[in-house]
Amino acid sequence: MAESKIDIEELAYLVCRGGWPMATMTPNRKAALKQAKIYYDGVVGSGNGEDSDISRADGVRRDPERVKRLMRSLSRHQGTSASHDTIYQDMANNDDSPLNRDTISSYIAALKLIFVVEDMTAWNPALRSKTAIRTSDTRYFVDPSIAVAALRVGPQDLINDLATFGLFFETMAVRDLRVYTDALDGNVYHYRDRNKLECDAVIHFENGKYGLVEIKLGGTDNIEKGATTLKQLAGKIDTTKMPAPSFMMVLIGLCKYAYRRDDGVYVVPIGCLKP
Repeated sequence: MAESKIDIEELAYLVCRGGWPMATMTPNRKAALKQAKIYYDGVVGSGNGEDSDISRADGVRRDPERVKRLMRSLSRHQGTSASHDTIYQDMANNDDSPLNRDTISSYIAALKLIFVVEDMTAWNPALRSKTAIRTSDTRYFVDPSIAVAALRVGPQDLINDLATFGLFFETMAVRDLRVYTDALDGNVYHYRDRNKLECDAVIHFENGKYGLVEIKLGGTDNIEKGATTLKQLAGKIDTTKMPAPSFMMVLIGLCKYAYRRDDGVYVVPIGCLKP
């Protein structure tokens, strides 16, 4: 039985530190936490914005303060399919001079060019019913530490706000799933339909096999909710047109052991995840 030694303090630290090579190799935790802030400062730049990574992406100068405002809004919408209109409204509610919708689109495109954000595309399975599938991308930073840096929070802030902690943990889990799945020549998608049934991650391989994954920070009730969602989605799959899922997994942040439930759903702590 696989065992995870990650507790809540360690998990909060890992979310804030991120997966930057320099940070992972730095034994001094305070110094390691600074790496994401240094990266974030390089993205947004200073002064007139000419020195920023986002401006160098396509040669268009961008105002550092406006980049910061956009990245704060994107941080608040991690793991959602927030439209540019939604982001505009969020910025209008939280800032005095928000970007217009067209400018938001160009800023996000530039952030994608420099691999700061990497949205997740929708999965379109063959279903028994004619349920309409939502095809909007789900928004993610490539690493949760960027969102942490944008909002200027730290490990203890996450522990004190479990809702935000769960949001950023999902980003970290998606990051790890993408890394491990890419090593196996697979892709990671999300599923959402008009009946509000959602699956956080669908791991799909070139041979047609796939697995369904729900991501939860912790708690027995959340594990049960995740398993229920997975089984509901699996029950919708038209197995005359495509195979049943090869596995169903609740990827959990705070759990000591990995195990297989009686219903076949795997519960796997993030500390036990491997390619």
